[in-house]
Amino acid sequence: MKYIKTLSLSALALLAVSCGNKSEEKAEATQAQEKVQVKIAKVTSADIPQTETYTATVESDVKNNIAPNASYRIEKIYVEVGDQVRKGQVLVQLDASSMQQMKLQLENQKVEFGRTEQLYQVGGASKAEYDNAKMQLDVISTQYKQLVENTQLLSPISGVVTARNYDNGDLYSSGAGPVLTIEQTNPVKVMVNISEEYYKKVYKGMTVDIALDAYKGETFSGKVTVVYPTIDVATHTFPVEVTISNSAQKVRPGMFARATVNFGSINHVLVPDEALVKQIGAGDRYVYVYKDGRVSYNKVELGQHIGANYEIISGVEPGDEVVIAGQARLANGKEVEVVK
Repeated sequence: MKYIKTLSLSALALLAVSCGNKSEEKAEATQAQEKVQVKIAKVTSADIPQTETYTATVESDVKNNIAPNASYRIEKIYVEVGDQVRKGQVLVQLDASSMQQMKLQLENQKVEFGRTEQLYQVGGASKAEYDNAKMQLDVISTQYKQLVENTQLLSPISGVVTARNYDNGDLYSSGAGPVLTIEQTNPVKVMVNISEEYYKKVYKGMTVDIALDAYKGETFSGKVTVVYPTIDVATHTFPVEVTISNSAQKVRPGMFARATVNFGSINHVLVPDEALVKQIGAGDRYVYVYKDGRVSYNKVELGQHIGANYEIISGVEPGDEVVIAGQARLANGKEVEVVK
């Protein structure tokens, strides 16, 4: 009887060991089944142009406001908005009624001076009388010239009329707004504020691509003409003036522009769009990097979107393998099974 009892205990022990082995095997099988199946891709690097795009408004290269230096009645305005004008062209004639009297005085003084000069040459007038007659002629000539200049407004530049604020017969009051505005539209310019990190990379003569909303799909070429020497302490940017040749007069002041500046190329990693994971509740981006059967959850800094890839500034190295499918069930350090 004792023998049978001992045998029964041994059998139970063997049964327990057998069950334990089966449980371990089952756990191992379950663990193997829990491995997430993923697809991976090896990342590459490339020389990527480092470009930045800035918004701006087109401005005329030169802008002049035309107005008399005193109060006058406007007799005639010879141009309309949109007219092309040349340098030195008469744009506005002001009331010149006072010129007739001044012109008569000038003619009389010329006659008087001529008479005095003849007498002086034959000894009939003194040097003092000659000098006084010449001085009077010079004074009246200067006054008449100033009056002519003040009653005719000339264009100081070649350009286009962009504003007309008065009509014929209006009275211009000294200190009021301009009668006309003339702008030089060939060339034109845009002003962009560039981050100080690029200060050493911007130089005069540098090419800048200009896109305009008014001309979809067309690119205009600009050149950096002025690089301002100071940095704004609030924005940490510096102004750059870009000039655009405009002989065809297509680009107009006031147009909305996008200026794209190329700061050279840097060798950076490219990863497929499918590899990127956005952290819930934040704007951070991550990728799962595969190595030796496990994945790591790497935060990345994005650069430009290029085709079906993103430029990665940091977080992934050339030659790394990243998960491009199966991320939904992954976690940092998790074992995975790679499938084709």
